[in-house]
Amino acid sequence: MTPFGEALRKLRERKGVSQKAMAAAIGVSPAYLSALEHGKRGRPNFDLLQRIAGYFNIIWDEAEELFSVASMSDPRVVIDTSGLPPQYTALANALAHRIRLLPPNVINELNSVLEKAK
Repeated sequence: MTPFGEALRKLRERKGVSQKAMAAAIGVSPAYLSALEHGKRGRPNFDLLQRIAGYFNIIWDEAEELFSVASMSDPRVVIDTSGLPPQYTALANALAHRIRLLPPNVINELNSVLEKAK
């Protein structure tokens, strides 16, 4: 599941809406909506995000948060290390090979390190 998929599912459940009803209202198939929630589809485009925000009639702050989460939700990430030192490429490849094996506490630690590097 992606951060967007999780946020969308929580929003939909909080509003008491089924996937089928929501899909019909925003003009997508229930299968596509399910795939979005489960992280099996790429991040949604701006038009779809606007339809989702409009469907739920969410306030600007909540919509902005949903858009932000969507921008971090591409399940197939590409890291371009061309022109960087070799250790950067090695790190990117090691992470790609081992990410499924990392426990949540390690992911949280890595996210903390990345936040500090901003």
